[in-house]
Order: sequence, then structure tokens, then C-alpha cells
Amino acid sequence: MANQKIGIIGGSGLYEIEGIRHVDRIHIETPFGNPSDAFEIGELEGREIVFLPRHGRGHRISPTEVNYRANIWGMKKLGVEWILSVSAVGSLKKEIKPCDFVLIDQFIDRSNQGRKTTFFDDGIVAHISFSHPICEELSRVVYEAGQECGEGANIHWGGTYLNMEGPAFSTRAESLLYKSWGANVIGMTNMPEARLAREAEMCYATIAMATDYDSWVEGELDEMVNVEMILANLQKNVVRVKKILRQAILNIPLEHDCTCNHALENAIVTSPDVIPEGAKKRLNMIIGKYIQ
Repeated sequence: MANQKIGIIGGSGLYEIEGIRHVDRIHIETPFGNPSDAFEIGELEGREIVFLPRHGRGHRISPTEVNYRANIWGMKKLGVEWILSVSAVGSLKKEIKPCDFVLIDQFIDRSNQGRKTTFFDDGIVAHISFSHPICEELSRVVYEAGQECGEGANIHWGGTYLNMEGPAFSTRAESLLYKSWGANVIGMTNMPEARLAREAEMCYATIAMATDYDSWVEGELDEMVNVEMILANLQKNVVRVKKILRQAILNIPLEHDCTCNHALENAIVTSPDVIPEGAKKRLNMIIGKYIQ
């Protein structure tokens, strides 16, 4: 598979990457409802890129209300093979300072399951392997891109992302609990994306941009988490992450085949003859090759 498309999920400010030529804007209908917004199609030195603002243009969709299934489905339908997820997080470690980046390798889910996080329901069951929820190959590309473009000094390799419900920030007691569990950062969105991307057999990596110390800190680091502080640090982070994304896009292999691309092999446990026709039709794009 040559010249595989690269998806980027994050804020709309990420579109303005140096050298990107904007080609089209596409609205996609999915079996799971509407994605967060139209997909922006771009091109960088022959590489095709698909952008999606996770919270919609103007940031109008809360973390719980994001239609994660439609977002990932839309990426799959457009031929995306790699997804780079960029998101703001709070730091749960003193050594992860505001404006540092963390390349996540694990997740803890503390959402209330009000959001849909699987394609497999309504008559079909699949159990994917998810012990290693991030594509290490893609994360490595991002890490090396950071070194190449001079933004690597504050990139932490590996870390656990605690996915909370939101939209309110943590209480101090909650933040201290999550810190005691060994989590590195806290956010509200990336666990559903990672799980659905794996179900759709797509490579997925998270670039977590620390904007604050959450609410566990005391003493000289103690500063109440507020939107003003987060947005100020987020703007600083966006300038830097766009350089990393540009280099990573250029470094992603033109062809690849990793375990992410075979996640559903032996994962579908429902007998093909009892899978409802509606489910077969709805999921044909990802399961068709396995249930013939």
C-alpha cells in the first residue's frame, strides 16, 4: 500500500502547517452519525493529509459529546492508515512541565461510559488485543521528528494517559489519586480514539501537550488550573507541535504493515451466520474481509 494517507485529529490551529497545500473540505455521512466537522484534505510534498477538529470548528463539542465512532469511521473511509492525535493534557508529574510533550504508550479509562467507544455492538462482538494501545512505530517516527526539527528537548518518551470524563477539571483529591496510580498526564478524549482506531485496524499515536499541573500540586508549583492559563500554554504548544507534525509527516514510511493493521484477525467471536445483516453492512468496511 503506497502513499498511505495520514490523519491528524486536534485543534483547528494545526491546519496551518508550513508547506501544506489545502485541497478540499469533505463532509462525510457515517453509520454512526455525524463526525465533529468536515474533514480538511491537504498535501505536503506528495503526502496526503486528512485533518479533523476533534471538538468542531470553534470548539463547540464537549469531550463527552464528541462522536468518536463517526470521527474514526470517517478517517477510515477516506483511506487514512495513520492517525496522529494531538491534545492538551494536565501533568501529573513534576518532571513533565507545562509546554512539555509526552508520547503516550498507555491509558487508564475513568470515563463514565456515556460515550460510545466500540464499533462492536448490536449483534456482533469482537475482542481486540489492547495491551499496547499505541502504535510504537508511529510514536517513534514522531519522537525522531522532534529531534530532527529541534523541538525534542522537552519530549518525554512514554507515559500513561488518564482519561477522565470532564468537562470540569479534577478535584484535588481525584488528581492526587490518579497521581498515586502512576499516571503521567490527564485528559478527556484520547482513550476512545485509540480503542476505535485499533478496532478499525489503523495505526494511532498520541502527542500529549502539557498545559498545566492539574490540581495535585502544592507549594511553589501550586497554581489553580484555569482556562486562561491552559489556552495561553496551548498556543505556545501549537507553534511547536506544528513543526514536529510537519517533519513526522515527511518521515512516515510510504509503505508499512504492522500488527495494528491485523487487529481483527481472530478477534471477531460472533459466528458470521448469526451476525445481523445490518451489522454486516454497517461494518463491512472493516470486517468484510474476515466474514466472507
